[in-house]
Amino acid sequence: MKDNTGEILYVGKAANLKKRVASYFNRPEHRDLKTAVMVRKVADLDTIVTHSEKEAFLLESNLIKKHRPHYNVILKDDKRYPCLRLDVKSPYPNLTITRKFAKDGALYFGPFSSAGAVKETLRLVHQTFKLRKCRSKTPKPRQRPCLNHQIGLCLGPCSRPVSPAEYAAVVNEVILFLKGRTPHLVRQIRDKMNEAASRQEFETAMVYRDQLFALEKTLEKQVVATADFKDRDVVGIARRGGDVEIVILFVRGGFLQGNRSFQVSEPLAADDEIVSSFIKQYYESAPAIPKELLLPVAPVDRLLVEEWLHDLKDEKVYVLVPQRGEKAKLLQMAVQNAETALTARLNAVKDDEALLQRVQKRLRLKRFPRRIECFDLSHMAGKDGVGGMIVFEQARPAPQEYRKYRMRSSLIGDDYAMLTEALSRRYKDLPEPSALPDLLMVDGGKGQLNAACKALEESGSYGSFDVIGIAKKEELRGEAEDKIYKPGRKNPIDLRKAPDIRLFLERIRDEAHRYVIGYQRKRRMMTYRRSSLEEIPGIGQKRRTALLKHFGSLKRIKAASLEEISAVPGITRTAAKSVFDAFKPSDQIHHQKH
Repeated sequence: MKDNTGEILYVGKAANLKKRVASYFNRPEHRDLKTAVMVRKVADLDTIVTHSEKEAFLLESNLIKKHRPHYNVILKDDKRYPCLRLDVKSPYPNLTITRKFAKDGALYFGPFSSAGAVKETLRLVHQTFKLRKCRSKTPKPRQRPCLNHQIGLCLGPCSRPVSPAEYAAVVNEVILFLKGRTPHLVRQIRDKMNEAASRQEFETAMVYRDQLFALEKTLEKQVVATADFKDRDVVGIARRGGDVEIVILFVRGGFLQGNRSFQVSEPLAADDEIVSSFIKQYYESAPAIPKELLLPVAPVDRLLVEEWLHDLKDEKVYVLVPQRGEKAKLLQMAVQNAETALTARLNAVKDDEALLQRVQKRLRLKRFPRRIECFDLSHMAGKDGVGGMIVFEQARPAPQEYRKYRMRSSLIGDDYAMLTEALSRRYKDLPEPSALPDLLMVDGGKGQLNAACKALEESGSYGSFDVIGIAKKEELRGEAEDKIYKPGRKNPIDLRKAPDIRLFLERIRDEAHRYVIGYQRKRRMMTYRRSSLEEIPGIGQKRRTALLKHFGSLKRIKAASLEEISAVPGITRTAAKSVFDAFKPSDQIHHQKH
């Protein structure tokens, strides 16, 4: 369904399109206001006929993902949850923390509720199992073993011969632990301990005993969810007005491993359609699909959903709506979690709205500061000048709106000139007024504020929104807090009686500072890497790019052997030798030659 401008409002499917579409337009009144509003906007319809309902199921999902129509169910997740990645294709795999899932043959465990939770799990794995801890994709040869091997926490494949089978046994134990099979793993290790003791290999038995103690301690902390020790995901839904919260509980091996929540704003759908949309959007890129899904209501196209999940997992997946017993209690737990998350989110929205109202009143702003943009600048001794713009919407960071600026001006080091350039590039020749902020913040005092106002006048945007400057306190002068300046005002605004407003503005400024410093550091490292490689004869732009893409960093290029450099596509033996010689001390070069 499209409006009169051609924008897609809604994508839907049906076995009988005529009946489905007519249901929207034949009713004099709709039960919910949102459907009525959408129907009034519809000016045109496009239809696509498929060979089967399954094809329509997949097409609907692809079109929603591509066009993200306003009236379809679109999951919103305010953060990327961390997980652990284990590349089982490598002969000596290691665990790494990542926030992105990919279908690359590796195993992903999670998601974890926080960075602290995933780091604690990684620490426990490293203390309990002799998995290598180094971050490189493959263990780099060492003449002497690392400290982890010396204290018995790593098999040391980098410095001693370790058979892939021996290392794979450790990997399998780690997989069992991370999959929640801790009771099964405990039994395995207890058997190994008893066998070692019966052979009078008491030192080996002692190692297994320590592992056993660590795993049993972990087992005590885990919450028992079901007595059948199966893997299942449990979905709970809470609805209040136009807001919907979805919580998914991860049960692995009968133990509750964690949860994740999603938000849906003003959905044009009943609960069964929301559940169906959630399953399609979440499990398309989920790290794992369990044997069972417990749902509060059956999805609108249950058979198609089960068939689609079967194709993804390559085995039968059961979609259940339990009414009684242990599974029903588990489902009720998920619903309670969803209710709690929704209440917390709505209360946070109210608090944010009240804070922004106080900001508008205290700073005497013309517009409600729904969108706040803040600029900061950075350079290194007059070189690598950069600028950054961060955005807060509804008092929360909106990272997708952040922008970076690489300074083109020859006056890098002149804060006023750099600020003028950044603001001119942001606010000059805007396509529409809606792209403007409600409040602009610049990091600095009166000088930066005046430069910002002048730049806005030249771009034709001055007066369209409020502008303030935030200057850091000068402790040498005995100042106790940062100062807020407005155009045409000599003295800073007194916020001693409004510390929450001052802290909020400082948080925005600090986020801008973090963002631009990170970008400046990245630019500086790129310059350093490029200049170091540019000095090597025979290494042009293509070869520099190939080397950096293959190794990932200049540090890894420096640590690579001549054979490893030669293996990079596009790098000849002669070019590899030039790179190797450029980064190795003379004694190593002499050793390599002989």
